[in-house]
Amino acid sequence: MASVADFADLWNAQPGWLNTASYGLPPRPAWEALQAALGDWRVGATSWEPWDESTTRARESFARLVGADAADVFVGSTVSAAVAPIAAALPEGATVLVDDVEFTSNVFPWQVHADRGVEVVSASTDDLLAAIRPGIDLVAVSAVQSSTGTVLDLAEVVAASKKIGALLVVDASQAAGWLPLDASGVDALITHTYKWLMSPRGVTLGYLSPRLQELCRPLNAGWYAGSDVKNSYYGTRMELAPNARRFDQSPAWFSFVAAAPVLELIERIGVSAIHRHDVGLANEFRAGLGMPPSDSAIVSADIPGAEQAFETAGIRAAVRGGRLRASFHVYSTSADVQLALDALDGVARQLRSMD
Repeated sequence: MASVADFADLWNAQPGWLNTASYGLPPRPAWEALQAALGDWRVGATSWEPWDESTTRARESFARLVGADAADVFVGSTVSAAVAPIAAALPEGATVLVDDVEFTSNVFPWQVHADRGVEVVSASTDDLLAAIRPGIDLVAVSAVQSSTGTVLDLAEVVAASKKIGALLVVDASQAAGWLPLDASGVDALITHTYKWLMSPRGVTLGYLSPRLQELCRPLNAGWYAGSDVKNSYYGTRMELAPNARRFDQSPAWFSFVAAAPVLELIERIGVSAIHRHDVGLANEFRAGLGMPPSDSAIVSADIPGAEQAFETAGIRAAVRGGRLRASFHVYSTSADVQLALDALDGVARQLRSMD
């Protein structure tokens, strides 16, 4: 059985990088593939088709990672653009339920339909499940919350949504790559890949259930959504792909060139192994802070002075909602945890001296 340690030499993370929830660091195969493509682009050494093969590879790899058929996976550039056709398909007066700390890429696309009577209501993370009740037409929620790191009980949300016949749209941007995911029972599972999937910005991958494919209009349709891409360049004859590919946006080639080898590498390592590694380090950090263990690779903590202490120590993390947010991934180590705890120990001593 592979372990994360077996692949550690594929990354060149500088000590103290605890901010994958903002962006992930590329492994060597992705970096080298991107540099090769950029070199070819610079001198015009190839056509675009070899770069585009990476789009197919990324689509197929993502499908395997979430237990879906590749025919039900679309490609795009941002989560909000991927959600937009679903929002446009909602009937007038529909009600959408979101978490009250939901990242706005999964909020604003619904809210812009307020003029059609679409209403967005929210519930706290703890109360979300209870809020899935008759009258809710669609549930839009993250598999892992960006600001807090809270992991959604996806099976429970799927069951509750099915019970009332509500559509379920899941943003997996803070989950895909470290949290095992299963698209079964979900209507849409969409992720950007520049965080835990460690790719350049510009790659979004999403699963659409056959039911949702029939409900939605492919508003972003262009040449790449054609049934036969190379015969969809010109003219007024439109024949779109019969599956989720008709929701494709024309891909950002170089971003996909790097994304494909990352996704395939994650498959080789195994998401379960990555999950154990990431959560283990997060819990090591939590223990050092006197916090109970959790099931998340993201640690959110209210520690006054932590941001300055981290900056002084050269540790790169984030502050979200006024709280320190540290995130741990494949290239994170126990040495990174200790570096962070040492920096925060100085803060603790300073606070004690003020008491």
